[in-house]
Amino acid sequence: PGVVGAALEDPASWCGIIVDGHHVHPASVRMALAAKPRGKVFLVTDAMPPVGSDDPSFQLKGETIVVRDGICRSIDGSLAGSALDMAQALRNAVTMLGLPLDEAARMASTYPADFLGIGHQRGRIRVGAQADFCVLDENLQVLETWIDGQGRVVN
Repeated sequence: PGVVGAALEDPASWCGIIVDGHHVHPASVRMALAAKPRGKVFLVTDAMPPVGSDDPSFQLKGETIVVRDGICRSIDGSLAGSALDMAQALRNAVTMLGLPLDEAARMASTYPADFLGIGHQRGRIRVGAQADFCVLDENLQVLETWIDGQGRVVN
């Protein structure tokens, strides 16, 4: 079944998925979510250099990469990555996939922390956990970021 089939069939494996609508089609993400036990699929980004900037292009290994609509492509049109940040991945999980906000938030925080083996101290808001989290507005835009209990206003 290839790597994807093997990962989806093994209930113990973890799957990190770039939910940008380009790397993986939303229908394929929904199939992965249906195939895997809850908590085994989490959001990832490939966080290329333009994340957080308005630069229309950048250099990668001597090649010009053009950014358009959050997608990074080489001059010949090949997919080279995305300018997806985790907040947009969360919004996409809610809007493209129709996931409830609480499950999308776990896919962005709790499940990756569990995958890394640090779920006892990160990825959750509870007494004794590391206070690292983002405060979002009603449009799921980042208002504040908290790192180690210290708030930093973004906007």
